[in-house]
Amino acid sequence: MKNGIHPENYRLVVFKDMSNDETFLCKSTADTKDTIEFEGETYPLVKMEISSTSHPFYTGKTKLVDTAGRVDKFMNKYKKFSQ
Repeated sequence: MKNGIHPENYRLVVFKDMSNDETFLCKSTADTKDTIEFEGETYPLVKMEISSTSHPFYTGKTKLVDTAGRVDKFMNKYKKFSQ
């Protein structure tokens, strides 16, 4: 590996899958403003919409993931064409 190209600020961070409330701890450089209590310690928190615990490829279940109402926005935008 080349020297000086990798970040130096790795720290323990908790990642939380917001669709099923699964959490896991690993090292990351991700910036975050939130914190969470995990196994008796306080860690920075990164919120995710989907992870391996909720992704259809890993779970074998088909699931519609609608973040921020994208489907509703689309339906409202093109509602006039369906009449």
